[in-house]
Amino acid sequence: MQFYEDIEIGRERAFGHYEVTREEVMEFASKYDPQSFHLDEEAAAQTHFGRLSASGWHTCSMTMAMMVENMKQEKSAGLGSPGIDHLRWKKPVYPGDTLRCETEVIEKRRSQSRPEMGIFKTRIRTLNQHDEVVLEMQSNGLIRTRDPNGAD
Repeated sequence: MQFYEDIEIGRERAFGHYEVTREEVMEFASKYDPQSFHLDEEAAAQTHFGRLSASGWHTCSMTMAMMVENMKQEKSAGLGSPGIDHLRWKKPVYPGDTLRCETEVIEKRRSQSRPEMGIFKTRIRTLNQHDEVVLEMQSNGLIRTRDPNGAD
């Protein structure tokens, strides 16, 4: 099990494999972001996207799915997240793309009010099969400490 004490600033990870399908792009968009360039090939062709593209929120969801799968494999003592500090959709995601993630831990600290948990900040990049960054964000994570009375 990986705890707060095991997290190292500067630690980098590469993981994930997510194949984006036309059906999933349209299903997500129809429910959560029903704009024409996510739902209609002809309408999308008339936009700056040039063709059907995934919602940025769908890209976030696909990224989260890869992150959770990675956490399961690493057996993390994660406790969720208090939020995102920065989020940018850098390039469109299209049906047929294959996504992956790269992360880097950039900060960490023990919680002042809850010594059983630590807080860490991660820079996350989602890339497509051409190694183009499609999403960048900074995420704050909560994780259990092994020793609530320990020092950093």
